[in-house]
Amino acid sequence: MPRPLKLTLFLLVFGSLFYITHFHYELRPSDIRDIVLSFGFWGPLFFIFLYAIGPVAFLPTSVLSLGAGLAFGVWPGVLYIIIGATAAATTGYVMGRFFGRSVINVDRYPWSEKLFTQMERRGFLYVFVLRLIPLVSFDLLSYAGGISRVRFRAFVPATVLGMIPGTFAYSFLGASLASGSVTTIFIAALVFVGLIVVTYIFREPVKKWLGLN
Repeated sequence: MPRPLKLTLFLLVFGSLFYITHFHYELRPSDIRDIVLSFGFWGPLFFIFLYAIGPVAFLPTSVLSLGAGLAFGVWPGVLYIIIGATAAATTGYVMGRFFGRSVINVDRYPWSEKLFTQMERRGFLYVFVLRLIPLVSFDLLSYAGGISRVRFRAFVPATVLGMIPGTFAYSFLGASLASGSVTTIFIAALVFVGLIVVTYIFREPVKKWLGLN
C-alpha cells in the first residue's frame, strides 16, 4: 500500500476513534463494570473485546483493568485481563507490522533505535522485561514489537508472563473496592503501591541493562 494512502487511512480511522472516545466518553472503572455486567453471560467476552480494541480506540488500560476487578473479582479479573491484554498487544503488534514507522512516530524517542535493534536480537527477553518493568507504554511496546519484527511466537508469551504482576495488582485493587472491606482495600493498596515502588527502584538499572540510556 502506498505510504500516502496508509497515512490517510490511519488518520481517518484512528482520528475518528480518538475523537469519539476522548470527547464523547469519559470512562471510569465503574463505567466499565456497569457496561460489561449489562451483557450478562457475555460480559467477559465483551470485556475482552474492549481490551482488544484498546490500541485502536485509545481506551486506557488502567481503567479497563480496574473495571475488571470491580466486575469479576480478583482471579476471574486476572484471567480476563490477561486474555484481553494479550489481544490488545496483538492488535498493537499487527498495527506496527502493517503501518510501520511511516505513521506511528516512535522515532521521537531518543532510545528508539536502540530499542528496535535490541528487540530484533533478543525479542523475548526485551518484551518480557519491558512488560514487567514498563519503561515504555503498553501500546508503544506492542507497536515496537511489530515494527522491529520480533517473532510473534516470542512476543505473545513474553507479554503474558511479563504482565502477570501488574495484572494481579490492578485486579486485586478493583476487587477490593467492590468488596467495601477497609482491610482488603488497604492490603490491595499496599500491593499496588509496592509494585509502583519496585518499578521505580528498578527503572534505571533495567534501563541501563537493556542499553536504553
